[in-house]
Amino acid sequence: MSRRQRQRSRPQSATRVPERPLERPGLFETQRRLVLWRHGRTEWNRIGRAQGHADISLDEVGVAQARRAAEFLASYEPNFVWSSDLARARETAAELIAITGQDLVLDKRLREVDVGARQGLTFEEFREAMPELFRRFMAGEPEAVPGAESKAEVADRMLRVLRDAAAALDDGQTGILVGHGAALRMGTLSFFDLPASHSELLAGMSNCAWAVLDDRAGRGWQIVDYNAQTLPPPLELADDVM
Repeated sequence: MSRRQRQRSRPQSATRVPERPLERPGLFETQRRLVLWRHGRTEWNRIGRAQGHADISLDEVGVAQARRAAEFLASYEPNFVWSSDLARARETAAELIAITGQDLVLDKRLREVDVGARQGLTFEEFREAMPELFRRFMAGEPEAVPGAESKAEVADRMLRVLRDAAAALDDGQTGILVGHGAALRMGTLSFFDLPASHSELLAGMSNCAWAVLDDRAGRGWQIVDYNAQTLPPPLELADDVM
């Protein structure tokens, strides 16, 4: 039996709540959906090393996280799955497409923030090795680190890939993008036309958690779930219609 067949026959979690695929929307109902999924844990996550563009694989915990999350996310019946080309994201996405049977599209725009000279260092190592750069970094100047991407550069590439993904969806369709915590958070802010200075509005995403963005008829794009690790029961979202 192939790996894909084994995973397709894997029993569903007892706590899983089936998610109905989107139907033709009425007023205020969801038309299109984007799910932004952070990769599972790596050994560098565990010990607190900055990963950036380093090609680090999932550890055993990360693989288990990805397999569990994939069972939930497969019930969205995604029309496509796009992923960062870095190993930790690719390996996370592979658990989902093993269930859905789709081709995986790799897109470098979904990569994590390039942290430059800070890559591979813990915060303590960074502070000891580069105290002045550490001070500027903590003051909100990540681009002060040699080789690091600026907030504007990350926001620009993430906005472009999120817009492309949204444009690829027809009514009733869902797309899943697999990426990295900091880049996904910055991309979400940019997608909603919020400046990087508002980054504290969104908490950091946990490993293998996801955000759900719905394009709702009469409302446009809204964040309907964030840092999710399971599916809620079907809900009727309230609207402030008088």
